[in-house]
This record gives sequence, structure tokens and C-alpha cells, in this order.
Amino acid sequence: LCWCYPVIGCVAYRGYFAERNARKLAERLRAAGYDVDVHGAAAYSTLGAFDDPVLNTMLGWGDVDLAGVVFHELTHQLLYVRGDASFNESLAMLVEEEGVRRWLLAQDREHDFAGYSARLQLYAQVTGILLDSRAELRTLYASAADRATMQAGKREIFANLQREYHRRRAAWSADMGFDAWFDAGLNNAQLASIATYESCLPGLKRELAALHGDLPAFYQRMRVLAKMPAARRDALVCS
Repeated sequence: LCWCYPVIGCVAYRGYFAERNARKLAERLRAAGYDVDVHGAAAYSTLGAFDDPVLNTMLGWGDVDLAGVVFHELTHQLLYVRGDASFNESLAMLVEEEGVRRWLLAQDREHDFAGYSARLQLYAQVTGILLDSRAELRTLYASAADRATMQAGKREIFANLQREYHRRRAAWSADMGFDAWFDAGLNNAQLASIATYESCLPGLKRELAALHGDLPAFYQRMRVLAKMPAARRDALVCS
């Protein structure tokens, strides 16, 4: 399910300034049989059309998180491919991570760098099992199974995902922000949201590594990819 707009093309999500309007749409979609996820957005980009704000809700953050979201949103001003949210968001995630790492090292903040890197490793564990489960679900949904079998398979995949998360969570000393999410129960919409931000990230990291971390050269390569047909671009970095 996608919504299409001028300039940005089609995306699999909608944004609202009023929460009540978001929840009204969510109820209509649930009534139609769709899985739905409603959550707040930390920031947004107008792709350079306006001066994007640093919101008052960000002011209580640490400087590492604030720097990360600034790097992320500025990336959308640098390059945005109409109708390809997965490429756009994964690119912004990569620049966010690289930007924060390089910024911390440039300031000789090795302790903060180590903490940030450790947090990214744990986050990658969680997103990895989420994307693996989404791949299982896609295989299930593409099968010729009847509805009852498919629903049973869906419940089993999500149950296995819950167990795997809690198995890994037992070894962590801190909550990475996923506990409440998992405890409330997951659905297809939440996995789709994670995939939008993560599915092209490994391929984009390979592209950066092939250029030995040269960000200007990487941005030029991204502009080349942006001009390719979507199927070819996906095959190179999103598969």
C-alpha cells in the first residue's frame, strides 16, 4: 500500500502534524484488514524547499543523537530519488552513521565513539533478525498456501522473531528502545518501516568501502545510481 505525491513520488507511509488524523486513518486501514503502525517522527525534511527546523523535542537529546539526525536530514537535501524511499532512507542512514563516527573521531572523543559503535552493533543485530523474518514472510505470502495456512505461518514467524529477540536481549545491559515495541507485538507494517531504512544499507556500505571511504566520490557514485532505472539500482545495492 503506497501513497503518491508531487515531487517525492510514491512512499509506503504518510506523515501528519496532528496525531488524531493519523490515528483516524490507521483505524480505517485496520478495518480494511491492513497491518498498521503509528509512531512519532523525530524529524522531517522538505528536501531543501524550506529551512527544516531543529524541533524543541530534540533539545533534550545528547549531542551525538542530534548530530546524527542533522546528518540524516541534510542528506535528503543533497540527493533524493523520486519514488524510491528505500534508497533515500538507507543512504541517509549511511551518511548519518559515517557522519557521526567521523565527527566524534575528529574531536578525539574516543569514548563516545566506542559507545556509539557498540550501540550500532546491537541495533544491527535487531534489524538483522527483523529483516530475516520479513524475508520469510515474503516467501510465505508469495506461496500458494490457503488463507488459514498463511495466517498460521505468519503467527509462527512472528513468534519465532519474538523468541530470538528476547534470547539476544538477555545478553544486553541496556534497552535499545525495542523492548516496548516487541512486547506490544509486531506486524507487517513495522517490518516494512524497518526495511525502508535498512534494506539498501549493506549495499551502500559496500559502495563506500569500494571507494575507500571517500565521501565526495561516494556522493558522485550515488548520483550515477540515482539516474539508473529503479530495477537496476535495486539489483546493485538493495538486493
